[in-house]
Amino acid sequence: MFGGRRGLGLGISTNKLAKMMLEVLVQLPPGTTNLKDRVVAELGIVGQMSTTRDINEAWNQAKRMAANEYPERFILDGRKVLHWNDGSVKVLDKTISAANYKKLNEMADSEGCSVNELISRLIRYYRKGQK
Repeated sequence: MFGGRRGLGLGISTNKLAKMMLEVLVQLPPGTTNLKDRVVAELGIVGQMSTTRDINEAWNQAKRMAANEYPERFILDGRKVLHWNDGSVKVLDKTISAANYKKLNEMADSEGCSVNELISRLIRYYRKGQK
């Protein structure tokens, strides 16, 4: 009748579902792809009967728990995607001091462009100097 997962709502809390997902996740062999789908499939009837909303909320919790409790095995990237910690994923440094952020905004304003455009210009200028 309606598309997608509706589930019947088993009355299992999101926290309990996330813990169940984590238990399955740590048992998967390294390199397993489609982690969320595999974990939900391994949950069996619980995964089938849970609503999409509950699955998604629990998966977000399980990813954070996996990255925090098993950093040698899992890593969350800047977009909150869970990866195997096999050295293939480099987490980008997304921190910038408030002072530098303010300076960038002031420079962009004086140049009449966005901060993103200003940084693109700076990168091009830097690369030209490297050649």
